[in-house]
Amino acid sequence: MALPRLSPVQRRAALAASGWVALAATALPGGSPLRWIPVLAFVGLAPGFALLTPQPAGLRPGARLELFALAAPVSLSLATLTATGLFLADAFSVAAFLGVLAAFVTVAALLPGVPLPAVTRDAGVPEDRASVGP
Repeated sequence: MALPRLSPVQRRAALAASGWVALAATALPGGSPLRWIPVLAFVGLAPGFALLTPQPAGLRPGARLELFALAAPVSLSLATLTATGLFLADAFSVAAFLGVLAAFVTVAALLPGVPLPAVTRDAGVPEDRASVGP
């Protein structure tokens, strides 16, 4: 059974909701997979997807691979910066950490995405060899 295709607006709404779902999951008992799986998925992927996904013309096949390759490192970098800032402000807690990231993802999902290099060129299309000199 194939999953239904989501429109860009639905994808952005799902990204924005994922942070608030992860924050709500922290109310579940500690150690429960229903608690740590949404939090891990959100922190590890959602901030990167929120910054990179909302492309106005959609993604070409080469850009999809680039999106998945960049989403996790961007997400983990933003999570590290958020945690460091909260520690320096002596305000770190799981709720504060997830709340800041959820707010960031919600705002980022509303903005246009960062243009990926594969989106701005013909990804996977061979160059015209006739224009290349000997």
